[in-house]
Amino acid sequence: MFTSFSTALSALGAHATAVDVVGNNLANLNTPGFKASVVSFYDLVTQSLGAGLGETQVGFGVARPITLRQFSQGAIQMSSGPLDAAIQGDGFLVLRSQTGSQIYTRGGNLQVDKNGALLTATRDRVQGWVGANGAVDTNQPIGDITIPVGTLRPASATTNISFDLNLNAASTAGPPADTFSGSIEVYDSLGISHIVSVAFTKTANPGEWSYSMSIPNADVTAPVAPVTGTINFNTAGQLVNPTAAGPFPAFNITGLTSGAADISVTWNLYSGASPRLTQFAQTSAISAIAQNGNPAAQLIRVGLGDSGQLLAQYSNGQQVTVGQLAMASIRNPESLISVGNNAYQLSARSALPAIGAPGTGGRGTILGGAIENSTVDIAREFTNLIILQRGYQANSRVVTTVDEISQETINLKR
Repeated sequence: MFTSFSTALSALGAHATAVDVVGNNLANLNTPGFKASVVSFYDLVTQSLGAGLGETQVGFGVARPITLRQFSQGAIQMSSGPLDAAIQGDGFLVLRSQTGSQIYTRGGNLQVDKNGALLTATRDRVQGWVGANGAVDTNQPIGDITIPVGTLRPASATTNISFDLNLNAASTAGPPADTFSGSIEVYDSLGISHIVSVAFTKTANPGEWSYSMSIPNADVTAPVAPVTGTINFNTAGQLVNPTAAGPFPAFNITGLTSGAADISVTWNLYSGASPRLTQFAQTSAISAIAQNGNPAAQLIRVGLGDSGQLLAQYSNGQQVTVGQLAMASIRNPESLISVGNNAYQLSARSALPAIGAPGTGGRGTILGGAIENSTVDIAREFTNLIILQRGYQANSRVVTTVDEISQETINLKR
């Protein structure tokens, strides 16, 4: 009978611990990326009464409960933060804490400090790969992600231009000969723009057009001779001369009044093996133009795209990949130890993390501009709270009942 005291007291302690777990879950109801914990009760060894053959067994109560964190998927909610990240699937963001240790999180409230370092809301450094020339090499070791805040992207001179256009097959050599012209804006090494014009004139030969590529005399210190030549189409309206193997027309622009270096512009007439120019019985028109130069530009904003890519947008309209978030896959995430700040660290029971790019190696994906909500279910937690309260009350009643019985036993000798 007197073991009932220790049995009931063990139950009181276990239920108090379980109430603490429920309270922590409810406290983190709105914590992004938080994973709710559950409590697992298990009994202590029993004692056999009588002959010891197991006919009568009395337990010694309940042991300290085990808490298990359940890493189930939380609901994804779109947010207004350009750097917010939500993980859909398995995996964790990799962080470097302020003490230098590697930790992991599912909370995706990210921000940039004054030096361009990508941080969590609790100032831990986000790990990944930094881009170079718009490309990211995920085969390299991970490190702190630094964004080029406030940097000026240098100008790049145009070296290639292209026109996607159709020349009217119904055009005639005249007189006067039918003509068509188009223009494109190119950039020199200082980022100053210039207009290159191309004029087409129908010749007397079937399927043949002459062209002349020029630049305004005001842009150069001395007039630059136009680049001229002919192009030919077959009876199906396809470009056959020049061929896809080239050579293509090259326009060398020297003596720019801007003081920039001389530029050489190549006119690409093909996209792979497909010609960009056609000759059909339709109005002559340009459908698309392209060139690879850019003026100098200021960084406007940085946002997080899907798949964890950090995209920098510049004032000239360019978007460049400047970084890539890394993700860690851990086979038994329930073994992780919570270290606060919505982060976890490895325990002695944890498998080593496999780190790589999102969406690879069984890792989940990252959604930009979104947040993963807490997995706490308020209805379930309140139900658990009521059940635990009843369990605590019942075991406290056992204590008072055993106390009354013990008093009756003591009074038997009087």
